[in-house]
Amino acid sequence: MNDITKTHDQVAKTPVARSKTDTKALGLYNPYGWMGKIGIICPSTNTSIEPEFNLMAPEGIAIHVARAYLEGAQQDALYKLIASNVERASRELATAKVDVIAFGCTSCTYFVPAEDLKATMSRETGVQAIVTSEAVVDAFRALNARRIALATPRTEFVNRREVAWLQEQGFEVTSYHGLQLGETAEERFDIGRVPTDVAFRLAKIVDRPEADIVFISCTNLPSLRAIARIEQEIGKPVVTSNQATMWRCLRLLGLNVRLPGYGRLLEEL
Repeated sequence: MNDITKTHDQVAKTPVARSKTDTKALGLYNPYGWMGKIGIICPSTNTSIEPEFNLMAPEGIAIHVARAYLEGAQQDALYKLIASNVERASRELATAKVDVIAFGCTSCTYFVPAEDLKATMSRETGVQAIVTSEAVVDAFRALNARRIALATPRTEFVNRREVAWLQEQGFEVTSYHGLQLGETAEERFDIGRVPTDVAFRLAKIVDRPEADIVFISCTNLPSLRAIARIEQEIGKPVVTSNQATMWRCLRLLGLNVRLPGYGRLLEEL
């Protein structure tokens, strides 16, 4: 019996002979991300971007998320804290061998240069990097929109910066409205608990006849499932932070897939 057991142990420890072509044959294999792996960095209190990306992701796209820690009151220093943690989060996502990386926070880049964030992410991962605010601008231009109706969950501290930033990019903000959330870390977490139907109400509040598009800003505000209903109601495109970021990631991956149910941006462009 001991001899048999010893033989089994020896067999178990014997390396399996592998063909020299195994590594080459499986070099591009990934069971879930065979079309591409998207890396997302989000503020640590964000609980919406990951589920919304997973809802949008077509078969063959894998989503991998890392968090940039934040704490404290809403002020410029808060966004600099988030940015300071992007390097570590990028390094972690590099170990997942993502194909593209996105910084999923709209408002941070109104306080911290987007180019600095993208440079850090690309340096640490070796792949192309984008930020949500620039993905949104690309979406506006793809939809030929110049006049923007802006809906946000945030306070005036951020809203005023966002309006100014959009104007600097060449857009006219026809109107805006915020829920005045975000003064504390707890409030920033609670943005992710706002009912999806609130996005519908916000869009109706800010829409104006002269607006080309409604932009629902913030990657933590649950709004994905409301896009189609809003577009049907107001008769114009709706862009959200997460929807635009996904669209831009897919295009960077060289994919032209169309995703029905999440607005004209993902259905038509």
